[in-house]
Amino acid sequence: MPEAARQRAVDSIDTAPLFTAADADRLTAHYAAVPAQDMLADLILGELNDRIAVVSSFGSESAVLLDLVASASKDVPVIFINTQKIFGETLAYRDTLAEQLGFTDLRVYRPDPRLLAQKDATSTRWRYDADGCCDLRKVEPLRRALAPFGAWISGRKAYQGRSRAALPRFEIDEGRLKINPFADWSRETVDAAFAARKLPLHPLEAQGYPSVGCVPCTAKVLPGQDPRAGRWPGLEKTECGIHQRSP
Repeated sequence: MPEAARQRAVDSIDTAPLFTAADADRLTAHYAAVPAQDMLADLILGELNDRIAVVSSFGSESAVLLDLVASASKDVPVIFINTQKIFGETLAYRDTLAEQLGFTDLRVYRPDPRLLAQKDATSTRWRYDADGCCDLRKVEPLRRALAPFGAWISGRKAYQGRSRAALPRFEIDEGRLKINPFADWSRETVDAAFAARKLPLHPLEAQGYPSVGCVPCTAKVLPGQDPRAGRWPGLEKTECGIHQRSP
């Protein structure tokens, strides 16, 4: 064997997580008293520059987060998962909002057609296996979408249901840093931000949909009900699965 070959370093793959719980704790402490907009700008333009994306459903409360991200940088990749069961109003709202805010990198991911053929050939899995449908149409595409990134931004808020009551600002999701800048925001704060920033509302909100998902699994919400009461009505299910993955 030539000497150069013997001296060449052995190729290796680093399988360590990109971020750990210690990183989440460090950032939680560092940004404890920092407003969401300033925190996002600092992270997007600093430590996480070119390593972060924002994931948006372009739902009824999405515009505020997207506006804050765009204020920091319009080049942050925006990931949208088109489950192929999305309301037409949501698709139109996505295009309108992304154009208005000036994002330069909107990335749309869809379910793998081969997996659909294997596991949901009739497109009716949502009727008998809602979790499996979400895994196929949301979780798997998002995993592919996030592959290039070390961190991502979520629009979840603590008031959106009991499963989110203890929501932290920073957490670890499959080795990636997940940021929940609005974890401690109230619905009143969100509404005030919409008005102050003159942001367009999702067209279905006025029709009684304060939380919008896929067509078969979204119903209108009665006055006084939890905002997410219309998601998977009649089931114990409260999350699609993208926020219930392992650390």
